[in-house]
Amino acid sequence: MTAVLVPLVVLLPLLGAAAALILGRRRRAQMAVSASVLSAVAVIAIVLLAAVDGGEPMAVTVGGWEAPFGILLVVDRLSAIMLIISAIVLLGVLIYAVGQGVADRHRETPVSIFYPSYLILSAGVFNAFIAGDLFNLYVGFEILLSASYVLLTLGGTGERIRAGVTYIIVSLVSSLFFLSAIALIYGATGTANIAHLSVRIAELPSNVQLILHLLLLIAFGIKAAVFPLSFWLPDSYPTAPAPVTAVFAGLLTKVGVYAIIRTETVIFAEHDLTVLLMIIGGLTLLIGILGALTQADIKRLLSFTLVSHIGYMIFGIAVGTELGYAATIYYVVHHITVQTTLFLTTGLIERFGGATSINRLAGLLKASPLLAILFFIPALNLGGIPPFSGFLGKVGLFLAGADDAGADAAGPAWLIWTVIAAGTITSLITLYALTRFWNMVFWRRREELEGYESVLLESVQEAPEGATVTATRTTPVLMVAATTALVVLTILLTVFAGPLFDLTSRAAANLVDPDVYVSLVFPRGIR
Repeated sequence: MTAVLVPLVVLLPLLGAAAALILGRRRRAQMAVSASVLSAVAVIAIVLLAAVDGGEPMAVTVGGWEAPFGILLVVDRLSAIMLIISAIVLLGVLIYAVGQGVADRHRETPVSIFYPSYLILSAGVFNAFIAGDLFNLYVGFEILLSASYVLLTLGGTGERIRAGVTYIIVSLVSSLFFLSAIALIYGATGTANIAHLSVRIAELPSNVQLILHLLLLIAFGIKAAVFPLSFWLPDSYPTAPAPVTAVFAGLLTKVGVYAIIRTETVIFAEHDLTVLLMIIGGLTLLIGILGALTQADIKRLLSFTLVSHIGYMIFGIAVGTELGYAATIYYVVHHITVQTTLFLTTGLIERFGGATSINRLAGLLKASPLLAILFFIPALNLGGIPPFSGFLGKVGLFLAGADDAGADAAGPAWLIWTVIAAGTITSLITLYALTRFWNMVFWRRREELEGYESVLLESVQEAPEGATVTATRTTPVLMVAATTALVVLTILLTVFAGPLFDLTSRAAANLVDPDVYVSLVFPRGIR
């Protein structure tokens, strides 16, 4: 009976989007529909996780067409975990957006398109997490990307339109790579079903496997914003409204990471590109954080840290062991929550102080102690200070790498230790960059702002064409409540780290053996 709930995680947001569009002139009704839909999806996702964790993963064929011919929806522990954290974060950001919209009288959304677009984006995210074939995964990507184009350009300012154009072009290129890869894979194997491909891909010549493998990694690498395919992100995300930026930063890149996990553990389980992934992970870590170090604007700083910390996840995927995948999944959950929280807090800072640059802000600790705490806790978490979840996730990843270094399983030992060192340096620089911002914005007295010079600020640069925001000195209750709830969630990831890591370990146990996924889809064997 639980299996009938699986299609609802996509169907409910789509029906909710239609209802919200019909209710375009009744914003309160739109808000109620959107919040109800995401709450329902969160509950369904929890039920699905309980079912698959206590029993077997489930595969649902849509329309009665058996695999590999029909649309297949698959829910295992990894899918259920991603559904839960995504639904919770989307709901939290929605509440934040409601508070911001009510306070600003919806000036940034003169047409009631935010809520329908937001629900369509949610449907795309959920669909990507349960897609059992590459083409349905492609559809999920396109659904969320279509909605993201609208959300990114809300308000129609010149800055947002320019950023939107860049984002759209890059997304279209990524989609072109993905669609080309699907066409070539189908032409070579006769199927797009992920489980079926696990068997068929291994029968192809190694050079053909390499081409198909690289095409998928390029497509997903652009979406995940790994180096050198991450150049577009710092200029695109910071221009959007705070709730939109938070969702993009927290969730959209993780859909790409999720797709890479499925690619490496099921589709190309027998084809080894771990050394390449290890190198990409290390470069993503270092290049991203060095970019963050030179930013004066917190939105751009967080965008660069977002890119950088994707490197930890790529490293865990490259290690490829059960511990490596368990730590990666835990770190994905941590990063979705913490990165979203930091961007929401940045929205509060911008609203309260009128800017997001360390050259224009000071004295906010005295003016708003709560705001200082809301930024400080997730900043320490992202920087990897013990005992927060960021520290625990990184330790798990480093231990997985160290365990593999002796066996040279994931590549040469020197390469693994080099990436571990890069990850350690990245964590320290992240902590330095975020605490520097906190010190300047919250601790520094306002009378020191004019003419303030410091060696800390000699190398930082402002965001290009940074927008001027009128400081309100007030923060709506819903915005603060949503941000506080997510900060509490980041703390709970630490408090319940043991049970959560046990859960991710069980999820990882299914990933290291592709036969588990294949037998789920084809219980009577592949014909």
